[in-house]
Amino acid sequence: MITVTKLNDKQIVINSDLIEVIDSNPDTTITMTTGRIIIAKEPVENIINKVVEHKRKIYTQF
Repeated sequence: MITVTKLNDKQIVINSDLIEVIDSNPDTTITMTTGRIIIAKEPVENIINKVVEHKRKIYTQF
């Protein structure tokens, strides 16, 4: 799970395993496998870094 900030400054937590596509047009648009679309304030690179860090935490625990 990662935290992203919506355009209204509300932070939400999303399941990074359900991210299908992240696009920048110019706002960062996250499309989930469920079809839900989330527009985030963070740039694409920051979201990718959050996902990588989250995965790193999970897979280095074992």
